[in-house]
Amino acid sequence: MPPAENSPINVKLLLIGNSSVGKSSLLLRFSDAQWLPEDESSATIGVDFRVHKMNVNGKKVKLSIWDTAGQERFRTITSSYYRGAQGIILVYDVANRDSFDALPRWYSELETYVSSSVVKILVGNKVDKEFSRQVSTTEGQQFAQRMNSLFVEASAKTSVGVKEAFEEVVSKIIDTPELWASVGDKGAKTPKRSDATSATGGMPGNIDLSADQSTQADGGCGC
Repeated sequence: MPPAENSPINVKLLLIGNSSVGKSSLLLRFSDAQWLPEDESSATIGVDFRVHKMNVNGKKVKLSIWDTAGQERFRTITSSYYRGAQGIILVYDVANRDSFDALPRWYSELETYVSSSVVKILVGNKVDKEFSRQVSTTEGQQFAQRMNSLFVEASAKTSVGVKEAFEEVVSKIIDTPELWASVGDKGAKTPKRSDATSATGGMPGNIDLSADQSTQADGGCGC
């Protein structure tokens, strides 16, 4: 079960998706209420990391959010960061059909690395580019439903839907008892607990969330 009401609930989220869909921009908007224009941002190299505190359904939550690079050459690096994740935020660009068509490959990767109980949310980013849209809201919703995922459309630029995306996935995690059961590793699947008491020393993606946010890793904030 989740920690007692007085204790913050430690939750690990992972942002995945093709390069340039706006994963880092969503994280920057959510954690720092900032947005960088595409011509001022740079691609994430490897993995970036943020800690963020929030209240969800009256509960204190401390998020560790891992932002992964979308480029293929980083896949062997970032796959290890699935370990211990309780929520996956899978991002595509509504104005880029290729990023949507790549989603089955990303879901196939999730089947390899995470338990089926891990909460997934599909985020259609860049709805501010409505006149360039290549993927309809209905198409995104239907795909998310087939993949047993939550669904939100958002814009890191205008902040529409960004907070809602993170709140929805965290709320679902809190309400999913299987994610709080103490279960050991099984094959390539991840352990269900991501808090400090269950972290495996030295493993990527498992950290002491009681540490100050200043210990977070440096990384790019490009979209």
